[in-house]
Amino acid sequence: MSTTLFRNVSILDSTGADPYPGDVLVEDDRIAAVGTVDPARAAGARVVEGRGRTLMSGLCDAHTHFSWNNSADLDGLGTMPVEEHLLFCIESARTYIDSGYTMCLGAASAKDRLDVVCRDAIDAGRIPGPRYLANGPEIAVTGGALIKSITKFADGPEGMRKAVRELIELGVDQIKLSMTGEEITGTQRAEDTYFSDEEVAAAVTEAHRRGKRVCAHARSAESVRMCVRHGVDIVYHASFVDEEGLDMLEEAKDWVFVAPGLNWLVATLYEAEAFGFPQEAAEAVGYKKELEQAVKGLREMHRRGIKLLPGGDYGFAWTPHGTYARDLEHFVELLGFTPMEAILSATALGGEIMLRPHELGKVQPGYLADLILVDGDPLADITVLQDHDRLHYVMKDGRFHKESPADEAPAPDPGNMPATGTEQLVGRRP
Repeated sequence: MSTTLFRNVSILDSTGADPYPGDVLVEDDRIAAVGTVDPARAAGARVVEGRGRTLMSGLCDAHTHFSWNNSADLDGLGTMPVEEHLLFCIESARTYIDSGYTMCLGAASAKDRLDVVCRDAIDAGRIPGPRYLANGPEIAVTGGALIKSITKFADGPEGMRKAVRELIELGVDQIKLSMTGEEITGTQRAEDTYFSDEEVAAAVTEAHRRGKRVCAHARSAESVRMCVRHGVDIVYHASFVDEEGLDMLEEAKDWVFVAPGLNWLVATLYEAEAFGFPQEAAEAVGYKKELEQAVKGLREMHRRGIKLLPGGDYGFAWTPHGTYARDLEHFVELLGFTPMEAILSATALGGEIMLRPHELGKVQPGYLADLILVDGDPLADITVLQDHDRLHYVMKDGRFHKESPADEAPAPDPGNMPATGTEQLVGRRP
């Protein structure tokens, strides 16, 4: 058994409670004790001196694209040779965990097996990366693709069923439907909806029948209503949601997740000029209108208790890999989340969307030891999570991905450290 003691840390446990000072003991891959730790149990542990730094769960990106290659050339996602593309995906996986992200949900892969291969390599310990749920190429109908070279086409209910089966055969964890347009394409409008009810219903039924969830690129009001009506599990964007859609989402809030991908809208509107898409052009095609509409609708979703998670569409030139925590800032600055609410959306809700709420996303006994030690207080300044230099430790499965030997201390001596207070413990798994 390997043991690690984080001593004298500020514990942000993602239960909603205020942070509190204490120690956290990790045994093998699990959190064994939180708060006051019995020195006898910690004897011989590797000790990390927290010195009051914040210990919290690793973060979740609910809309991940390992294969988006930091380019302004959208078509290049399809033309990039698969060998180089896989290497880029491996680098993306490392960048996510470097950034404190230990949970990621794949939102589409640019080529058939890129996500699946990376997931399997991470699970096997061959490459560093977050816990990952893999996707395949997004499914679009004829005339509805955002980027043709990375799209799997299907038409009609039977075509949808066949496409879903083929992707499941590749080994994906979820299916992605590309239901609406995207203004940057120049031809596909965000408020256009390309799927029929019958097509959505067929895709979702087939996926669910085989134990897979469905996520959807759904910007238009009509597409959001379709998603809820037919059981799409994860709605991406929802920029133009209307009152009926809000009511439907609220009624379905026990099972549906919304991941708006706010930084894509902000950066495309204000930060893409150096890559050939100035603000004037972005406003002309409707991105300012979309951002305003999205913020209004998402604020209302937050008020109604609909599950909103950060993350989305990182990996373009103006939304580069490694900048993922900007979405947390947007949740606070644009949507009115408190910093605590934003962190809960990226940790506790992350555990939920990863289908493991009982063991991911919290600093609690029995949970998997996916932890980050932060130099600073993210409740006072949410942007501290964007500074990689202030993520002093990153742990996944009880093993350090990033560490600082300067913080090492001698192991506790149980003879000189009597236990005080009440210890929260779970037994070590056999």
